[in-house]
Amino acid sequence: MKLSPLAPASFPDLPAIDGVRLATAAAGIKYPGRADVMLAVFDKATTVAGVFTRSRCPSAPVDWCKAVLGGGRARALLVNSGNANAFTGKRGREATKISAALVADAIGCRKREVFLASTGVIGEPLDPSKFEGVVGAAAARAEPDAWLDAARAIMTTDTYPKGATHRVTVGDAAVTINGIAKGAGMIAPDMATMLAFVVTDAAIDAPVLQAMLDRGVRDSFNAITVDGDTSTSDTLLVFATGAAGETPISDSGDRRFRPLRAALDDLLRDLAHQVVRDGEGARKFVEVRVTGAASKRSARRIAMAIANSPLVKTAIAGEDANWGRIVMAVGKAGEPADRDKLAIWFGETRVAVRGERDRHYSEAEAAAHMRRREIVITVDVGAGKGRDTVWTCDLTKDYVAINGDYRS
Repeated sequence: MKLSPLAPASFPDLPAIDGVRLATAAAGIKYPGRADVMLAVFDKATTVAGVFTRSRCPSAPVDWCKAVLGGGRARALLVNSGNANAFTGKRGREATKISAALVADAIGCRKREVFLASTGVIGEPLDPSKFEGVVGAAAARAEPDAWLDAARAIMTTDTYPKGATHRVTVGDAAVTINGIAKGAGMIAPDMATMLAFVVTDAAIDAPVLQAMLDRGVRDSFNAITVDGDTSTSDTLLVFATGAAGETPISDSGDRRFRPLRAALDDLLRDLAHQVVRDGEGARKFVEVRVTGAASKRSARRIAMAIANSPLVKTAIAGEDANWGRIVMAVGKAGEPADRDKLAIWFGETRVAVRGERDRHYSEAEAAAHMRRREIVITVDVGAGKGRDTVWTCDLTKDYVAINGDYRS
């Protein structure tokens, strides 16, 4: 698949993190000869937090993870690409049990300490016997610096592997946070349609880590959209090995909590933006800013109405500064907005003000901004002080081609 023009220049150098080892394998689930399984093995002290799709048709691995998350501990993560194990009924549920048992036997832990994620085609049964020949060997050869291989193994229609890393001082400890993600289509918030896995060597109790993650997704993975469609398989898991050595953070009032939370927020936003930059067929990365809304929640709804509009997104693909489509999207959002105070900018060019076209509007300046790969649309709706920002991409013919051929 052709590399996205919005792709970063290279995959970042993700350092080894004490307490986690990674391996990949080719199980032949869908892609012959390609690594399609990723296994992460964690030390015993590892805590875990997670957020998942809000789809009412979740995959079997999502149900499994939700059921075992309450234990707060993780020893392994098994991920496969090519098959989502979603809408697979009893066979899907049995596949998760068998898969977890295989991993538990291979590394010597309880099944409830094994987390699972699957991505790919919906409705096709996943044959768990595919894992039998690869899990044991993968566990034996797992190593701490195989992040790039891991990121590649979880890809489906992605055009590049996605990774990010941050280092932060937490108390007296130097802490590392690494993350990988996959996602290109069926991307819309409701936690965000993709898989993402984050590991840190910080020591933090599971309930505090969960609270940190819940907050972190609000303005990262819950603030992106590619096509407005929420997946059955959304899974974001954060693992904390505790190997950095300090006593665990057990309360959000701990002075070490805020710097760790800020670093996690930055990493989640980085990964979320990479998902948008790899939107299926995307050629433009778009930031939508809404100000003057009744509340932040209202601003978010208006911003998403703009970001999810096929008419807005195709205009962006055509490099057309069609501000009338922005007006349409604001109006359909169902949120408080004052038509006669509405103002719209493309980049630094104000195209509309006080509910009509700006008399000083320059078509040439607006068109020049639309030709850029990174576009900013700002809308003030004149209804209050609420503001919010979301990120999306354009909608091109390639998106139709990719999804028209997805199962072929």
